[in-house]
Amino acid sequence: MIAYLRGQILEKQPNRVTMDVHGVGYDVHVPLSTYYQIGEVGHEVSLRIYTHVREEALQLYGFLTDLERQLFERLIGISGIGPKLAVAVLSGMDTRDLLTAVQRGDVVRLTGVPGIGKKTAERIVLELKDRVSGLGLPQAPDAPTVRPEDQLKGDVLSALQNLGYHRPLAEKAVDSVMGDGAPEATFEQVLKGALRALMRP
Repeated sequence: MIAYLRGQILEKQPNRVTMDVHGVGYDVHVPLSTYYQIGEVGHEVSLRIYTHVREEALQLYGFLTDLERQLFERLIGISGIGPKLAVAVLSGMDTRDLLTAVQRGDVVRLTGVPGIGKKTAERIVLELKDRVSGLGLPQAPDAPTVRPEDQLKGDVLSALQNLGYHRPLAEKAVDSVMGDGAPEATFEQVLKGALRALMRP
C-alpha cells in the first residue's frame, strides 16, 4: 500500500492533484484544506496517503497533515460514510473545528457540511467521539472561566461601540471608570461613567 508520496505538482484542481514522483504520475484525491495549502503547479509537496482499494479501481487520498489522514480513516470507518463523503467533511470543516464539534456533540455544525444530514451527523458524533483519544490529541479544553469584571468590561465596550465610539477610546474610558470604581459596579454605572469620560473635552 502507498502511504506517502513526495513529488512535484503537475496538475491541480479542487479535490484532486496529479503528482510527478520520479517520472510517475499519481492522481491523488485531496480535501480542500490540503488543496489550498500545497502550493501551485511546479511546487514540490509531500502528502500522507490513504490507499483505497475497490474491485474496479485503486484510489489514492492525500493529506498534508497526519491529523487529516487519521480523521479521514476514522470517518470512513463509520457506517454510511465513504471516502468521497469523508473528503467532503474535511473540506467543509477545519480539523480542529471538526474535533470540537464531535467532542461537543454539535450536530448542527456538522450538518452545515454539504452532503451531511442530521442522521449522518449524529452517527459521526456517536462513533467518533470516543475515538478522539486514539488520535493522541488533548481533549477540547473546557471554556475558560471569564472573570465578572472582564465580562462587564466587554459588555460595556460592546455597547459603546454600538453607539459609534472607536474601541481604543472606549477602552480608555472604561478602564478609567473601572479603575476608580468599586468592584461591585453595575453595567449601568460603568456605562454612564464611561460616557461622561468620553464627553469630557
